[in-house]
Amino acid sequence: MSNILIVHGGGPTVVINSSLYGAIMEAKKNKEVKAIYGALGGTAGFLNEDFVDFMKEPQEKIELLKTTPATAIGTSRTPLYEKEYNKMIEILQKYDIKYVLFNGGNGTMDACGNLAKLAKEYDIKVMGIPKTIDNDLAVTDHSPGFGSMAKYIATSVSEVAQDIKSMPIHVSIIETMGRNVGWITAASVLARRKKDDAPHMILLPEVPFKEEEFLIKVEELYNKLGGVVIVASEGLKDEKGQPIVKPIFKTERATYFGDVGSYLAELVIKKLGIKARSEKPGIVARACVTLQSSVDREEAIEVGREAIKAAMNGYTGMMVGINRISNVPYKCEYNLIPIEKVMMDEKVMPKEFIHESGYDVTDAFIKYCKPLIGEDIPHYAFFERTKEVSKKI
Repeated sequence: MSNILIVHGGGPTVVINSSLYGAIMEAKKNKEVKAIYGALGGTAGFLNEDFVDFMKEPQEKIELLKTTPATAIGTSRTPLYEKEYNKMIEILQKYDIKYVLFNGGNGTMDACGNLAKLAKEYDIKVMGIPKTIDNDLAVTDHSPGFGSMAKYIATSVSEVAQDIKSMPIHVSIIETMGRNVGWITAASVLARRKKDDAPHMILLPEVPFKEEEFLIKVEELYNKLGGVVIVASEGLKDEKGQPIVKPIFKTERATYFGDVGSYLAELVIKKLGIKARSEKPGIVARACVTLQSSVDREEAIEVGREAIKAAMNGYTGMMVGINRISNVPYKCEYNLIPIEKVMMDEKVMPKEFIHESGYDVTDAFIKYCKPLIGEDIPHYAFFERTKEVSKKI
């Protein structure tokens, strides 16, 4: 008999619990498994030996994991060094844990790889489950968590666009998460059904922000459309690679910038004299299980299952990846990626997904992203004005 430990790391998603569900259900099939532990509070809970045993939890509660936002067992960003990894080995031996699954993004995969190297000597298998709303994990086609975030952003932009068309007198700037990569920002394009639909500008961190060019384009759009919707990444940088808004807080791994949306709105007001306001659906977006993508949920369940299968078949130091076979019909398969290829690497938007103007994305990106949101976003009724409306309201 042996035991399993599942650890969540980094920021949550609305499908991280689905991966937990998949792992639990797959582990329960194996008679060799005595306990399926979950670390309560991520690596901090791991080091504090604060565990829940899912074998002792009612199945009705386990079923709720599929549609529960954030992480039901908690997470953390606890810094890990040699001392912490050695302590982890001691804890794993103490609880007779032979299989460890880390579910998370870049930093979590780094922890997974470091522990896997150390655990080999003790015949403990360590596997990684991909998770990130940012979609920046290397090698894998995409990451569970992104599809639902993409659906939320596209739906929200579509709803805001309806409001802006109703009273087309100002510029609306929607700031998205994604400090270094623009996958979430780019997903807003799925709100667009025809020419001149929002988003009217997409500002990616992969493209240097040029203030004068930005203002010229905003004014042109405003004069043409009246109401303008712009989606901007929180990590916008200037031509020198510096954040357009100075950082207000830094940690060992992360930099927290000020409000890019507010900065851009103020710029539009002061420089162009146009009404502008900003929206910032941060954690609200990350926690919105109401707009969970069914595709995202099912893939999250499967990567959890595959991680358990791989570990119990003797694999270690690997992350479960998603390999896309086709867009139409959408089809993918699961593979195993050596964790060294993933650790602390960051997948940015490739050039073929960024429009040559720098203010939009390409059809190739739309074909890539659209299958991941599952059900299409809603259609709305709108009756176009036949006479010009004054913007001076």
